[in-house]
Amino acid sequence: MVPTSTEDNPLAALAVRLELYGLTTHLTATGLHVMNPKASGCCDEVRHPADRITCARRSAADGGGGRWFWTSWREPLAPVHSLDEALVRIRANLARVDHDRAHLSELG
Repeated sequence: MVPTSTEDNPLAALAVRLELYGLTTHLTATGLHVMNPKASGCCDEVRHPADRITCARRSAADGGGGRWFWTSWREPLAPVHSLDEALVRIRANLARVDHDRAHLSELG
């Protein structure tokens, strides 16, 4: 069972924060699935940008130490105690599709 208390699970705390900013979340045993329903996806199969956020230790040799939030691409987002930093990075990642399409339409 996935702990849903924000005190027991940093992903649950992050989910609450992300939903306040209009992102949809679904907490599972494999991580926090986050989707931006306001942005267009890349194709019919992916209608909205989404990612699966996990929480794991970051080695001190990797510039961290302690528990961090990670993207599905294994990119570190922020330490678990920095919810606002994680929020900003996730929102930026899930808004890229619209930005890239707008930029491409300006070129062509």
